[in-house]
Amino acid sequence: MAEALILMLLEKLASVTFQLTEKEVRLVLDVEKEVEEFSGNLEAIQAVLEDAEQKQVKDASVRNWLDKLKEVSFKMDDVLDEWNTEILRQKVESQETHNETALVTKKKVWISIPSHCFCFGQVSRVILRRDIALIIKDLNDKLTVIANQRQAYNLQSIERSAEQPERKKSSSFVDISKVFGRDNEKDILISRLLSENSQEEKALLVIPIIGMGGVGKTTLTQLVYNDENVKSHFEMRIWVCVSDPFDEIKIAKAITDGNGVSNSDELEAVLQCMSKSIEGKKFLLVLDDVWTQNHTKWEQLELPLMQNCGKGSRIIVTTRKEEVAIMMGATPHMMHLKQLSMQNCLSLFNHIVFLDRKEDESTVFRAIGEGIVKKCKGLPLAAKTLASLMRYKKTMKEWQDVLDSKIWDIEGFEQQVFQPLFLSYHDLAPAVRRCLLYCAAFPKDYVFDKNILIELWMSQDYLHSRGNHEKEVVGQIFFDNLVRRSFFQDLVDDEFDMLTVRCKMHDIVHDFVQSLTEKECVIMELSGANNKKEPLVSNKLRHFTLMSAPEFPSSMSSQNYKNLRTLTTFNCKISAIDLKLISELRCLRTLNLSHNGLQELPQNIGDLIHLRYLDLSFNRSLKKLPTTLGNLFNLQTLRLLRCRALKELPKSMGKLINLRHLYIQFCDQLKYLPKGIGRLTSLQTLDMCPVYGSEDDEAFKLGDLGSLDQLQGALTIKVLGDWKDANEAENARLWNKKQLFYLGVDTSDDNMCRKSNVKILNLLRPHQDLNSLEISVYDGTTWPNWIMSLYNLRVLSLDSCACEFLPPLGKLPFLEKLSVSYMARLKKVGVEFLGIEEAQTSMKSSKRTVLFPKLKQLLFWRLVKLEEWNGMEGWKEEDSDITIMPCLSSLRIMDCSNLRLLPDFLQRSQLQSLEIIGSWILARCCEEGRGREWPKISHIPNIKVEYPINDFRAIATRGYIHLL
Repeated sequence: MAEALILMLLEKLASVTFQLTEKEVRLVLDVEKEVEEFSGNLEAIQAVLEDAEQKQVKDASVRNWLDKLKEVSFKMDDVLDEWNTEILRQKVESQETHNETALVTKKKVWISIPSHCFCFGQVSRVILRRDIALIIKDLNDKLTVIANQRQAYNLQSIERSAEQPERKKSSSFVDISKVFGRDNEKDILISRLLSENSQEEKALLVIPIIGMGGVGKTTLTQLVYNDENVKSHFEMRIWVCVSDPFDEIKIAKAITDGNGVSNSDELEAVLQCMSKSIEGKKFLLVLDDVWTQNHTKWEQLELPLMQNCGKGSRIIVTTRKEEVAIMMGATPHMMHLKQLSMQNCLSLFNHIVFLDRKEDESTVFRAIGEGIVKKCKGLPLAAKTLASLMRYKKTMKEWQDVLDSKIWDIEGFEQQVFQPLFLSYHDLAPAVRRCLLYCAAFPKDYVFDKNILIELWMSQDYLHSRGNHEKEVVGQIFFDNLVRRSFFQDLVDDEFDMLTVRCKMHDIVHDFVQSLTEKECVIMELSGANNKKEPLVSNKLRHFTLMSAPEFPSSMSSQNYKNLRTLTTFNCKISAIDLKLISELRCLRTLNLSHNGLQELPQNIGDLIHLRYLDLSFNRSLKKLPTTLGNLFNLQTLRLLRCRALKELPKSMGKLINLRHLYIQFCDQLKYLPKGIGRLTSLQTLDMCPVYGSEDDEAFKLGDLGSLDQLQGALTIKVLGDWKDANEAENARLWNKKQLFYLGVDTSDDNMCRKSNVKILNLLRPHQDLNSLEISVYDGTTWPNWIMSLYNLRVLSLDSCACEFLPPLGKLPFLEKLSVSYMARLKKVGVEFLGIEEAQTSMKSSKRTVLFPKLKQLLFWRLVKLEEWNGMEGWKEEDSDITIMPCLSSLRIMDCSNLRLLPDFLQRSQLQSLEIIGSWILARCCEEGRGREWPKISHIPNIKVEYPINDFRAIATRGYIHLL
């Protein structure tokens, strides 16, 4: 973590510029000299940081040295941030004075005279030049001492790849009696090894096994390697422990070993010898513990193996990194190895710990043993390690002490279990390591949202733009990197909503990152009677999470909290924030007070000049925000989701020139935004935009969206009021917002006239590559003239629209999910919905046509007047050049009380699931074996039909369907 911090600080120092302030007070030249010396000391320290990062795992004195280094670096970062903020303040105030609309972008760190020096106490409006110099000189003196101490710890300058942490060697031998719960994975892997698929026989098949350290990749491979069927199937079996670095010559010699090993160390000679040893033979090669992503190195080994192997040869590669499988071009065959079940993990633990104990003795400890095994969360290495340690524990107290301990405090556990994780950690780039360690500030089993986590990393200045890549893109790269290396697991993403990705962190990984940050990250739970027992925290504390507390603990006024950079609350019921508390937390970058009972924020919230992330979501009683919010010039993310009582945002928000993400979805009382938001040209997220048709000059207009061309992700426009000039919509320039993924348009206001409604919607034309569209409460009788131009649309929702027909959506080539609901005037769905004319239904065409070619999910809901859903009269697919909905897998018809007819083409569909709920007439028509419509749906494996409650056939189900 220190390495990434130093890199960030050096970048800031390199861009320092000395200039005059408004009051023409010039800084003394000594400041420039001190800054240069500070940079020089940092560079000297940077050279030995890799050595220090490795040694600190075992050497407490080196860990303490790194703590001191981080302390000084954090303080210098605060100073630079304060100077830059003052320059921003002066320029914003100048713009306000002269009514300028040009915005300031933060490109350099400017040294100026700040109005406050927040982390070093209250001072006068203009700080004396001598005081400025003394602050930096004091920090430089401390850093000089730290730099000199590096020699006392014998810290050396080494390359990241030059000296690797110790890595455990593996062999093919395995004790089968100590393996539990891998039968299914073993069978799958053996099946892949023994399969005789003709396509796979043409080339060497590589099967990567991917999983976190200690999950059992090597053990599974050993089981398969020693299986009798596998032994008899292959002419040769070779086991090579590869590890890091990837040495082609060493690996080739290991493959050749015993079959005429070359004495040469030349790659060509060694590969020729290897090629002869395997020529024409069907072999199984295991490459255990591969780390390299270097395709050149892999290709040098792969080519002779592929060109000389016998048909049916296989390579098993075990790795922690999905990038390895990608590099090898083996992703179609990779296996992701998951954790053991609780029962299998317990069986493994009991087998080892109670092996030589009497039955009555083992019974006494089993209950506590289950609690201990729960700490392992299915990780076999952790279960083995704890079981080996517990074999020497003879008393109930000893067992209970282990159960009550933090897992990294258990003697021997850190060395055995954390060492493999440290190898994965060490393999990360310094900036990615820092992002991983930040996750220690969250409780176990926390569900991480990818976008929120990236915004949090940004708030701590962990992400920096690279070339054309914005910080958010760099964050996505880091996140994906951690996922591919199994630091995150249980990844959940919506097939149709690529904006939302969630995941968890395994408990052992969480314990590992907490062990590396135990002084900097603290999670304090104060529930019930425990709220009087506040644990002690270190003065090194940077990230603090408060859980289940009715109020902030009194200890937060102590000096140990004054350097906090993150304050987060979970499951708390805090209703007020003390002014004094805010004044003590001047170094905060991240403040998350969501899901509390706040009614207001203190005025001095504007003094938190370093603040970059503020989350007040789900404070349902919060009515207003203070004007001083506009003083947070560094604020990047403001989250106000579901603040249902919030009626307005402060006009001063126009000064938040670094704001990139504003979330206000479900703030039901919020009828308009302040005009100044139109000046925030860095804004990337504006999830909901209420726009009023009034002539209020203080309100954000629809046309003001035109200047926000960086908007991306999701945008919902809520059109309110009586519009005198509907042409305002054209100025929104939605067509120019190329990075928008989702667009929602809601025209639900009763004061709007239909004519304005239609014109506005026609002018709100999005870009043609839009992924998802939702039109809600639209009372026009014609659809917008651009809807069929959205060639790449994948998701469409039409809700509460007044049109009497559906657009020809069958022509949209990539539409995958369609929802039609609450359309009170829709009586019939016919061929116009498919996108063909009546005349075409009986005509032959030389060109084959596919309608709704990609549609997977279709929902008709609350279409109360819908009576018929027709397809093409007399249509038979085998006699036609038209194919309809070939990919449809799920159809739901809900509360369509008058629908009595289904289209013929469903009979030939690939439907897997059909639900008919609250549609009584159709339900009777679809009665199994007797209903008129039954032949059209009888082939569907999973059907759920709900009948009227007074019918004895109230619910009929097939397949997986559950009763209501």
